[in-house]
Amino acid sequence: MARYEDRRWEADHGAPGRRDRRGGLYRTYIPDPLIGRPLALDATLDARCAEVEASVRALAVGAGARGLEGLARFLLRSEALASSRIEGLQVSPQQLALVELAEFEGLPVRGFSQNARLVANNVTALRRAGGDLSGAATITRDGIVDLYRALLPGQKPPGPRDTQNWVGGGAWNPLDAEFVPPPSDCVPALLDDLARYASGGGHSALVQAGLVHAQFETIHPFSDGNGRVGRALIHTVLTRRGLTQAAVLPVSLVLLTRSDAYVAGLTSYRYDGPPDGEAARAGVGMWLAGFLDAVDLAVDQAQAFSADVAALERLWADRLARQRQAAGRSSRARAGSSLRRILDMLPETPVMTARTVERMLGVSFPAARSALEELVAADVLTSRQVERNTTGYLAPEIFDLLTITERRLASTRWDTREVLPGRPSPRLPEPARNGSTRT
Repeated sequence: MARYEDRRWEADHGAPGRRDRRGGLYRTYIPDPLIGRPLALDATLDARCAEVEASVRALAVGAGARGLEGLARFLLRSEALASSRIEGLQVSPQQLALVELAEFEGLPVRGFSQNARLVANNVTALRRAGGDLSGAATITRDGIVDLYRALLPGQKPPGPRDTQNWVGGGAWNPLDAEFVPPPSDCVPALLDDLARYASGGGHSALVQAGLVHAQFETIHPFSDGNGRVGRALIHTVLTRRGLTQAAVLPVSLVLLTRSDAYVAGLTSYRYDGPPDGEAARAGVGMWLAGFLDAVDLAVDQAQAFSADVAALERLWADRLARQRQAAGRSSRARAGSSLRRILDMLPETPVMTARTVERMLGVSFPAARSALEELVAADVLTSRQVERNTTGYLAPEIFDLLTITERRLASTRWDTREVLPGRPSPRLPEPARNGSTRT
């Protein structure tokens, strides 16, 4: 049965301040396991779940759906930078993409900041760990630990905590904490239970993702980075259950922006009493209602991004048509040509070299370079020297769109014209060469 327990904290006479040295009673929370826990959604919440799930599934078939792959990479990068931004680490999407390109092409990674290289390595590790967990036959405690290590390499301890931790209050004792997770000796069994539940399919994908996240944050099994791992597990569940093909829902960033509602929901989830009692039904129901609202908002933002990408693709086509007409050529490139195929790739691959195109499309190097240079002439791409004798080609408007989307997701009104970002976010992109905003 879920319960709060009073525990005693021994005074630490070596702590720096009087309040830090205190001993006394604190309350730790021990949740019910997920496996076998009764769950009954009322009719309203059940209907809401079906409605939101249908909206998530519709993302894959909407206009500009291909652009969501770019959003997935952006979300992955945002998770890797979530803590770093607060500490002042700034890496632009272009810098990160160019470092990843250099690594993909086997080029020396020179001329980039140490921050950009560090984040690129973290993103690569996180992508691999997240993919392994989503594709595994079952989720295990070790798989979750691997995800944690990918997100926070070098963290001590490198696995589940062996001491008591807490949220809020002072750094030296939990007496003034906002929440104290279970004692460390409860963590292994609770984490094993969570892994088994995340591997199953007894509930709908959204309910399962919501419960996995809330339970993980309640267990708080690691010394640091629990929020980042818990947010990544949402995408793991949704991908495993086939609701999304990749991490294309910015639900993590919506939860970060709606922090007050998020904390209130997690607090309600931590009921005291039997799992089939009224407190459990009300508390879990409140958490799930708030989680579904966050997913619904994330769908709206993903749809807006997708529509923006589709509009940008139309703008590119118009620019290219005008450029070709001015050169006395047919305004529309031949279907199946390198030019058309590169345009189709740009939302998913907004930075490339002629070698990239040669390998991905199976065309000759001269044909790849000619098509890329034509897109530069049409003001679709810009070029940048990334290494001696190697030119990188970038779609700057995609990166600008990602930046504006990230800022929008940091606004509590989802519109920076109404409310400025309320947490660390990138600066606005520079105006385009024609003096207008690239979006």
